[in-house]
Amino acid sequence: MSDLARLSGVPAPTIKHYIREGLLPPPARRTSRNMAWYDRAIVPRIKTIKELQRTRFLPLKVIKELLDQERGESGNLAELAVRGVLQGLATVGARTRRELIEDGMPGPELDWIREIGLLHPTGQGDDEVYTGDDLALVETLNEARKAGITREMLPPSILDDYRRGVAELVRMEAQLYQAGIVPRAGEDLTALTAAAAVLSERLVVLIRRKLLLPIMIAVSEPPVAARPARKSARR
Repeated sequence: MSDLARLSGVPAPTIKHYIREGLLPPPARRTSRNMAWYDRAIVPRIKTIKELQRTRFLPLKVIKELLDQERGESGNLAELAVRGVLQGLATVGARTRRELIEDGMPGPELDWIREIGLLHPTGQGDDEVYTGDDLALVETLNEARKAGITREMLPPSILDDYRRGVAELVRMEAQLYQAGIVPRAGEDLTALTAAAAVLSERLVVLIRRKLLLPIMIAVSEPPVAARPARKSARR
């Protein structure tokens, strides 16, 4: 443990906490009550965990999910930071395909949304598991149906229109990021990348609200009935 702390620059009590929380594997071999041997290969993972905590203030639960998705490798820190920030904003929880269908989501609709690339569940068959943004997307559609917005009013096919429109926006954002942030970020690239992801998320929501709200109000107002023309008064 003292060697891990020296090589990673992270205090031993912190490393032990990571182990208790399941972010790091247990000792490779324990030779006595007070002596254990650890795999030196986990040093990069320890550094990554600490850096994500320090620069992005991500909770350990989110960091664990990110690193598990990376199959235990440290991965690209900037990529992990962005994914961590956005994942931290996502819906927490998990539901199976069977549960979603029982809640009113048709199976063929789930399959179609998956085919256009907007859902990436894990598992197979009725035991497919939906989490994070996948779950948020499906539950948003279910909530809309329960609120009275039928499939005839807004068919599932609109999701493909949304996907194409947002894809154009994402390409524009990527170009701005590559041209504006990457050449000037230097050693702050990780922190600035994550900050840019949050900024973009908020700007899209706010600007869309600014543009959409007046239109929605206008179309929801009942039309003003035409008034009959006044007849000229006779003298």
